[in-house]
Amino acid sequence: MKVLNILPFFMAVILSAQTEAFKNFGNIQMHDNASIGFHTDLINDGQFDDNLGFTGFYSDSEIRVVSGNNRAIFNDVEIDAINNLQLNTSLGIKNELEFVNGKVITPRNNVPVSLDFIRHNFYVGEDDDRHTDGYTSVISTNEFIFPIGDDNRFRPMITPNQNNETYFNGAYFFEDPNFPSTFSDTFETSEKQVFINNISTYEFWDLDCVAETTVTLTWDTFSNIENIATELNYLRVVGWSKTEQKWVNLGNTNVSGNLTTGNITSEKFIPNQYEIITIGSIFPDIASGSDNFLMSPNGDDVNDALVFEGLEIYNQNTLTVFNRWGNVVYEVTNYNNDWKGISNGRATIKSSNKLPTGTYFYIIKFGNDNTNNTRKGWIYIN
Repeated sequence: MKVLNILPFFMAVILSAQTEAFKNFGNIQMHDNASIGFHTDLINDGQFDDNLGFTGFYSDSEIRVVSGNNRAIFNDVEIDAINNLQLNTSLGIKNELEFVNGKVITPRNNVPVSLDFIRHNFYVGEDDDRHTDGYTSVISTNEFIFPIGDDNRFRPMITPNQNNETYFNGAYFFEDPNFPSTFSDTFETSEKQVFINNISTYEFWDLDCVAETTVTLTWDTFSNIENIATELNYLRVVGWSKTEQKWVNLGNTNVSGNLTTGNITSEKFIPNQYEIITIGSIFPDIASGSDNFLMSPNGDDVNDALVFEGLEIYNQNTLTVFNRWGNVVYEVTNYNNDWKGISNGRATIKSSNKLPTGTYFYIIKFGNDNTNNTRKGWIYIN
């Protein structure tokens, strides 16, 4: 049994045999060499957030519970609760965490309650049986591998080093986004940008942050990646846009592994603009690169316009160009190989303004009377 070595105001604590709980309603502080082992539940209604030393949560049988009106914050923490540690109130960790036995369970329908890493993100012992089943948060400038999962599946996501101290909160759901259990909305995988092919119906993540960032998602054998794409370079991180109310391509800046296990990193985006994120794919003919174009409409007569060789032999065509959010920025019937990156979409404010540098997606349909063909690809405008 761990030794209790704290300096409290003694009237601040009640250890009740009736409630089988350690209840704080005053002000307690653990000093540098202090250690405390909770073999009972913790109810924190006072101040218990300026602690050093070592804290452990232990149970051989019952669920160990942390509750109360205020978040307790500890320094070094050990969790050895075979039937899990249930957080009804957030629990903060300033230094190191060791998962010995059991999971940390947080209420998925109450997102602010989480296991919080505060300016330090070191932990050990995580696996399928030992992780946070629910939400974990971090405030740090360092790369952070979220120790999250769902039931007996450890499925981390990774945020990179940040220029400034940044707050992230996230969880993993082994659920079909068409039928989420704890969200008020559904995220129909049929509602997506035209150049997105497939979207996972097996899992998704929730990531909350106001700053722009990339994120790395992982997959394993239960992710069934082979049902999303036949090759890794087709994969993309996708997110359910709060404003567009559909799935949006968040890119692929790096992908590694195979169709059984691996990870994929997005382009930069603002997580709070998306309800959830997961893994999807684009169409193989887009990923192949054979129908992709580079445009530099600067008046030097080199790659100034989008040109499809041989288009003149067809008596009809329709060209549509989309931005990365899936909005139409240019559309025309009977295209004449003369587009120089100027938008005529509904969102255009000044038609004389050229589109900003970036990647766009196009679809052109063309044919003669009874024949129709379609080409799809990317246009990078510089």
